Amino acid sequence: MSDILSQAEIEALLSTLGADSGGGAGSSTPKAGAAPKQKGSSPRTTKTQNYSYEVYDFRRPDKLSKDQLRTLSMLHDTFARTAGSALSAQTRSQINIEMISMEQIPYDEYLRSISASVFGIVSLPPLNGQIVVECEMGLIFALIDKMLGGPGRPMERNVLTDIEKPLVRSVLERMLGALKQSWEGVVVVSPSVDGLETSSQFVSVAPPNDIVLVILFEVKIGEMRTAMSICIPYLVLKPITIKLSAQKWFASSGKRQSPAVRRLVSNQVSATEVPCQVLLGKTTVPFEEFLEVKVGDVIKLDQMTEKDLTFMIANVPKFKGRPMMNGKRYVFSITEPIQQ
Repeated sequence: MSDILSQAEIEALLSTLGADSGGGAGSSTPKAGAAPKQKGSSPRTTKTQNYSYEVYDFRRPDKLSKDQLRTLSMLHDTFARTAGSALSAQTRSQINIEMISMEQIPYDEYLRSISASVFGIVSLPPLNGQIVVECEMGLIFALIDKMLGGPGRPMERNVLTDIEKPLVRSVLERMLGALKQSWEGVVVVSPSVDGLETSSQFVSVAPPNDIVLVILFEVKIGEMRTAMSICIPYLVLKPITIKLSAQKWFASSGKRQSPAVRRLVSNQVSATEVPCQVLLGKTTVPFEEFLEVKVGDVIKLDQMTEKDLTFMIANVPKFKGRPMMNGKRYVFSITEPIQQ
């Protein structure tokens, strides 16, 4: 529906109102030939012109458009999948996270809807303000139990011990790494946990009547189903709302990266440490002989001396080469790459 009425629609509306008033003050008799008004019908609905309307609650104004919400929904769908994979690797178990809903509500209404949970207060520089990552107590204790080698049993407690708090921080940091990765298409942030709370009374990231964006997720750990949510005040999103248009987002993703972005990526990659090793050879020995291995024993490998050795990067074979001497140091001379 268009937000602005055309001139023809305005004239039709005025003529309808004039027809309803009977052409004069105090007149209750309809004009000749005019259709009688149906009981309960809308004064803006006639035989020739239909007008539709949309309900608007001034106590809960929508700050974000449908297009912006669609973009945020795609971002947090990606976050759910990435965070599920990260937590699965951390706990060595299958964890699935799925986005359930996204809505704009006042901040105090969000706090009233939560009972027993752990609240992670998170900053997102260079964006101003803080957001809240909320996890149910059952989810937190199940993850802690998994990390400590247990089956993932939830506990009936509403407080965290000094030992459990660092574990909860490590879980949140895994999630924030997924959040950073999913937001990179819009803005590069460096999320960090500023504090942990177990009571909503001490979580104040926005005034009570301010509108916040609440994203609700369902977390599945085996047969157990729990929930978590992310609360983002509108003031945090306001500086990047222009980038949340799906059309601009997709258009910017296809553009060639600027020199500044390339330098930033190059600096981040160049500081990354990659484990490298040279595979001298392999062999198989009975376990009884392995227990009797001592200093001075010789173990025969399957590697021939005239054959090239394998150079591995992050446990992946990448090159063939030979060991050499450079002064008093052993070096590895690469002869050819390994075709994958």
